[in-house]
Amino acid sequence: MEPIAQAQTINQIIEQLEAIIADAIKTDSRAGYFAALYHKVTCKVREGIQNGEFENPARMEQLDVIFANRYITAYRSWQQKQPCSNSWQLAFSIFSKPSRLVLQHLLIGMNAHINLDLGIAVVELARKLNQPLTEVHNDFNSINTILSALTYEVISELNQISPLLSLAGLHAQNNSILIQFALGNARDGAWCFAEDLFTRTGEDYPKQIVSRDNDINKLGLGIVNPVGMLRFTVWVIHLFEKRDPSKITQILSTYKKTYLKVNQIKTTIKTFV
Repeated sequence: MEPIAQAQTINQIIEQLEAIIADAIKTDSRAGYFAALYHKVTCKVREGIQNGEFENPARMEQLDVIFANRYITAYRSWQQKQPCSNSWQLAFSIFSKPSRLVLQHLLIGMNAHINLDLGIAVVELARKLNQPLTEVHNDFNSINTILSALTYEVISELNQISPLLSLAGLHAQNNSILIQFALGNARDGAWCFAEDLFTRTGEDYPKQIVSRDNDINKLGLGIVNPVGMLRFTVWVIHLFEKRDPSKITQILSTYKKTYLKVNQIKTTIKTFV
């Protein structure tokens, strides 16, 4: 795939995500799983911007572009065998492992994007606009709740791909892959990281990002390599899961549902976290 200039608008972000999805379908790559989810998120953000659902639509678009570019840039770097963050390297490395669940692909992508990228994106935006970090907290919460709510929507639709997925909830009292990656905790951790990163200057800034990346990579290892009974449960779920990456990506990318308004999403997500 030829190099593509970094997106400057949300429409360009959507076009680049659609290119990743189309290429994944064409090449039968599992790269399309997370891209399909993220395309839904970005379309929802654009819809909210157009409908005036955010307190500062122009700033929200800037945040979305900075945020999404981190994923797209990491993916392009990985394709070209160039360095990217450890968290994304781990997420991309399982494309070649057919034994990983579709759910694991989605969660490992969210692990890198929420736990690492989102904090960096809000700090970069605040510094670009010369604003206190607190000024973009509502934007942070909005984009986060959209991502979380749509992820739960997609997970609920995975039954047509993975009919035994509900078995992952059998371990809710200990190591459930869903409980282990509680999105509420991920969001809180991402904001705490952003607050810390915002205070860093000079060499401390990239060092803190590297340190955070290493921590998030360790969390990701727990998602892609479950242990104990959970490992056995994942194996059983996988036995009955669809195996065709192109068809799975098409299912994830063509599923449509009437989206809730941003404020409704914030209310609905409270039932999950």
